[in-house]
Amino acid sequence: MAILSIHGDNPLKDGRQSARALAIRRGMQRLLIDMRHVTLPELSLRSGRRADIVTLSEKGEIWIIEIKSSIEDFRVDRKWPEYRNFCDRLYFATLPDVPEAIFPEDAGLFIADQYGAELIRDAPEHRLAPATRKSMTLNFSRIAAARLMHAEWAADRLGIPNPNEPTADESADF
Repeated sequence: MAILSIHGDNPLKDGRQSARALAIRRGMQRLLIDMRHVTLPELSLRSGRRADIVTLSEKGEIWIIEIKSSIEDFRVDRKWPEYRNFCDRLYFATLPDVPEAIFPEDAGLFIADQYGAELIRDAPEHRLAPATRKSMTLNFSRIAAARLMHAEWAADRLGIPNPNEPTADESADF
């Protein structure tokens, strides 16, 4: 389900990603916000696989972005073709020092660092079946809501004020 640690000081960090992978993820998230996509990292799919980044566009299009931080990372991971069953477009995202030539031509490609990303090659579209789209959209929204709730609880546990809750002075008005 969620990648959250309810006992750590950062409930949104699960510790499975390298610093290089996290830099790619941050740069991709920045670009995707500009592209008007919302993102969820480390989203579990119905197949049991976990996608690095799943995005949802304003129009409901679903992308999966597979992060590859090195040549070795790409060579040892062969699960990515299965991701096509869960998205309208499949992309890879990597760092500038990883050769673009290792990535398959039938997937899109982004080059990223912690500050941003650039689209190098667009992904071909393979539209999801309506039932799969509904399932993915529901999974995306439920996990996003659960992660937000856990992040709020963690912030409360750590004594971080929630700007959406009334203060003690404001509560006295009721």
